[in-house]
Amino acid sequence: MKENDSLKKYLAEFVGTFVLVLFACGTAVVVGCDTRAGYLAVALSFGLVIVAMAYSIGNISGCHINPAVSLAMFISKKMSLEDFIGYVIAQFLGATAGAGVLAYLVGKESGLGINTIANYGWAKSFVVEVILTFVFVLAIIGVTSKESFSSVAGIVIGLSLTLVHLLGIRFTGTSVNPARSFGPAVLVGGDQLKGLWVFIVAPLVGGALAAFCYKFLADKQSK
Repeated sequence: MKENDSLKKYLAEFVGTFVLVLFACGTAVVVGCDTRAGYLAVALSFGLVIVAMAYSIGNISGCHINPAVSLAMFISKKMSLEDFIGYVIAQFLGATAGAGVLAYLVGKESGLGINTIANYGWAKSFVVEVILTFVFVLAIIGVTSKESFSSVAGIVIGLSLTLVHLLGIRFTGTSVNPARSFGPAVLVGGDQLKGLWVFIVAPLVGGALAAFCYKFLADKQSK
């Protein structure tokens, strides 16, 4: 029974990350960020996907759909090592599948909503991604820490993702999610793989920092 429940969680994470990449990265491709309206639409699309998934698969897997979130939950001792590994694998597979469908629909030459360090260099991009992920994951940990917040958690998390996109799109396209960056980059290939490490490592660092920061603040508060 426990194994079956775990598989359902992993499948939910696969589906959620698949939808995130297909719809949110797809919006970035179709609408673009060249205008203010397009910029806002892309930011909102990422947030709206999180809202939709939170209220559909959230009761199954918690709707992490992001390895940085799963790492923070693991550090916070809210999930086992086995589930952490299962979640991350499912997330990367879901993101790659989503990117694959998007490539079929619009062609990989569209860029598939990849993240890039071309304009600001790896160092600044790394710092930006750490900060954006820290804010996003800190909001997630905070709003999921109390049962009384459960009814609005999905909305808060979705709006938080929209918020970090509003700032981050200009700098890196906003990753805050290693799986979201991995899927499109692997399918586009070429030079896009050179900077991929930034969008894998930086969000994980930001997520870990958020977990430790919240633990420190919560411990202080309890005392």
